[in-house]
Amino acid sequence: MSELILVVEDEKHLAEGLRFNLEAEGYRVETFETGEEALTRLAQSVKEVSLVLLDVMLPGIDGFSVVSEMRKRGVYIPVLMLTARGRSEDVLKGFESGADDYLPKPFDLEILLARARGLLRRSAWSSAKTEPEPVGRLDLEGKTIDLERMELLDGESAQQLTLMETNLLRFLSERDGQTVSRSQLLEGVWGVREDTDTRAIDNFIVRLRRYIEKDPAKPRFLTTIRGVGYRFQKKPRD
Repeated sequence: MSELILVVEDEKHLAEGLRFNLEAEGYRVETFETGEEALTRLAQSVKEVSLVLLDVMLPGIDGFSVVSEMRKRGVYIPVLMLTARGRSEDVLKGFESGADDYLPKPFDLEILLARARGLLRRSAWSSAKTEPEPVGRLDLEGKTIDLERMELLDGESAQQLTLMETNLLRFLSERDGQTVSRSQLLEGVWGVREDTDTRAIDNFIVRLRRYIEKDPAKPRFLTTIRGVGYRFQKKPRD
């Protein structure tokens, strides 16, 4: 059976256009005009949904609230946010809410399809039943980050990570022991300009520390370099 994509868009002509083109690519599509309707649909049967295309400006609760509620419920289906609000602050707000990718309107259809395919591939890797090669793993004193599956493994438990959380960890781990500035993170992970005035990046750092540190208030792996940025160390010095 083909993958199911939910399109949450109150502009009917755009929603129907997306349905037509996605179905032409072989996907199944369901459209919704409000975030409340989409959340109800997800509550009914979340397992069959592979991707959510979510507009930010919706009647009722907005797209930021929808994706935030999804994550609170433990729903980690990939979310691609669509919006006419293309400011860097709005992009980061979407990612902070738990979105996996962000596409400002008006967008090129081929770009949207490419982004959708990329998120679907990532989702398939994450849910694959076969054990992947042990590449892209971070072993952090009893905790393991599987960057391919986007999971934090802690003993018998597993915590699903969002795509942005995973990308941030990958970016930092590839620069093991190096001090990375906030502007480098903004440009390298989120693709926004370095003069963006936002503290959203700090919220991501706090979240990651809760995942990987035994005592987030006294971080060892992911430390703050005051006035500069952050440093990630796979094997911190005591």
